[in-house]
Amino acid sequence: MRKLFWALMLALGMGLGLAQQVRIVVVSHGQASDPFWSVVKNGVEAAAKETGARVEYRAPETFDMVRMAQLIDAAVASRPSGLVVSIPDGKALERSIRAAVRAGIPVISMNSGSDVAESLGVLVHVGQTEYEAGLGAGQRMKAAGVKNAICINQEVGNVALDLRCKGFFDGLGIKANVIPVKIGDPTGIRNAVLAALQRDPSIDGVLTLGPTAAEPVLQALEGKRVVFGTFDLSPAVLTALSQKKMAFAIDQQQWLQGYLPIILLNNYVKYGLLPANKVIMTGPGFVTAENAAQVIDLSKKGIR
Repeated sequence: MRKLFWALMLALGMGLGLAQQVRIVVVSHGQASDPFWSVVKNGVEAAAKETGARVEYRAPETFDMVRMAQLIDAAVASRPSGLVVSIPDGKALERSIRAAVRAGIPVISMNSGSDVAESLGVLVHVGQTEYEAGLGAGQRMKAAGVKNAICINQEVGNVALDLRCKGFFDGLGIKANVIPVKIGDPTGIRNAVLAALQRDPSIDGVLTLGPTAAEPVLQALEGKRVVFGTFDLSPAVLTALSQKKMAFAIDQQQWLQGYLPIILLNNYVKYGLLPANKVIMTGPGFVTAENAAQVIDLSKKGIR
């Protein structure tokens, strides 16, 4: 009888442990194979390890809002303890996010969506305000003497990227000139920039909105006197900064954008705890030739 009693107690304890495990689904618009999003995923995995939460990371194969909405819907149907989403297009994802909220699933947004998160019922947004980050980039280029610049947009339709370009041109105080390109087509990106420079030789500034565009643009600008800045970091971007081939990179500390939502949701589900601030800022910070070296070591570890 005593053996049976303790066996029942052990089974009950294991059952309670499983019942208490927090399960979180992360749905982002960026693929983990992208150098930026791989760092986000590293942050997610670090938080999952620390908290013991079961975390699933999902993303469409390309920038696809229809597919992303479907992934969110599937996550909601599976009834997770919590949901983390990026919101590159609030209108396209509104129905799916609101469905999660109506189902009683706590939702935290990351990376993009700071302008719409609260209105959709999201508890907290973790990221940077995109317009202000672009504004800072424009002000830096203006201080460097830039008079005529272009903004390279690799995800047309991503509202967050549109806001970056808008802030950039407002910071410069010039008319917007956005060059649309396709993500995953480095040759096309390089050629688009070369064509823009050929059409207008007075262009003296270029801003890219992520490493996937920055790296081919580096090739296009080789040997040219153009002030070049980008959003976000990658090993190639950091090397270019250290060699003074780029003026700056805007660091939004994307590792934290993966890490913090998991920590926050875990504590909210278990204890009902949540920060008072609706937006937790992870950026913008600026990496230049002066501080690139210290960031390179962390980049090798998948943290920056």
